[in-house]
Amino acid sequence: MILTLQPTVLQWARERASLGETALAKKLHTTEEKVTAWEQDGKITFAKMQDIARVTHTPEGYFFLQQPPEDRLPIPDFRTLKDAPMKRPSPDLLDTVHAMQQRLAWMREFLMDEGEDPLPFVGSATLRSKPEMVAEDMRRTLGFTDGWANQEKSWTDALMHLRQKIEAAGILIVINGVVGNNTHRKLSPDEFRGFALCDSYAPLIFINGADFKSAQMFTFAHELAHLWIGKDGVSNFDALQPPPVDVETWCNRVAAEFLMPTEELQDCWTKARRAEEPFQALAKRFKVSAIVAARRALDLGLIERKAFFDFYNAYLADERRKEAQHASGGSFWNNQNVRVGQRFGHAVVRAAREGKLLYRDAYHLTGMHGETFTKFAETLGFAMR
Repeated sequence: MILTLQPTVLQWARERASLGETALAKKLHTTEEKVTAWEQDGKITFAKMQDIARVTHTPEGYFFLQQPPEDRLPIPDFRTLKDAPMKRPSPDLLDTVHAMQQRLAWMREFLMDEGEDPLPFVGSATLRSKPEMVAEDMRRTLGFTDGWANQEKSWTDALMHLRQKIEAAGILIVINGVVGNNTHRKLSPDEFRGFALCDSYAPLIFINGADFKSAQMFTFAHELAHLWIGKDGVSNFDALQPPPVDVETWCNRVAAEFLMPTEELQDCWTKARRAEEPFQALAKRFKVSAIVAARRALDLGLIERKAFFDFYNAYLADERRKEAQHASGGSFWNNQNVRVGQRFGHAVVRAAREGKLLYRDAYHLTGMHGETFTKFAETLGFAMR
């Protein structure tokens, strides 16, 4: 069956998936000339159209439109690259945001049915609120005392402790480096670092798990600030610097104060600067990455821009080398605990066991099916057999 589609729609589907004609031809096991012909006259078989839809992650119905639809994120887009707006969002980012919105919507209804109260901290601040005061309120709400990070053995312990405290406060946490469980659809940290979805019952923070582990602490704190101000948004940081947007600038200031309070940092800077590796010394104290410590020192005027960027570029090169050496998929079940989240996972499994949620819908919400879902439930302490 030969279809006649709009050539611009076929080209749009390819380009939105960041594929050139040669790359698409290779995925479809055809020639570049064929791809060029489709995008010139629109004549293509129904089967090949379905193949393009599959490899570009485009809904089939879109191919019958008279003109390409405009891909827009359903939440504010604060992403920039060197102060220029980012290109249109990829299908991977769009699908991830939509999936998280579905989780939030279900969790909100579940909690309201359970008679839970709304969370008072969501939207409790404004752009006029002092970052120092908001950061202190965040620490108090999460149950952190001054200098809490210095009591942790390592920054990875501090990161885990932070994640647990955030979930305990009623916030859904998702850390994932792929779309759902599809390891062939990796999320790019160059496109986004994380995003926040604000809701008084089921606020959600998504962290791009493909990003450097050492960068995730700052992203957590930044997205927390989004919840406090009650503003959804997708974030990306170039050299840990937000775009010149009031919301992002404010959230970065709050995040910095939350992780490395100005007064405490200034008190210990004199000693740290005499160390062989000053930023590592600060990182050890505050349990952040050395790059976050260096950025904070720059923002407070403790170092010059050249010193920061020299360190920044060397640090990123070292991080990429380490990631390449230690690349590992990790335990499947450990991955599910962070991809689904403890709080959300418990709620879905419990609702399914109690007959409040169809197993079909539970599978859709978690991205796991049949025995895999059963095993996941058992890892959370539920007996499903």
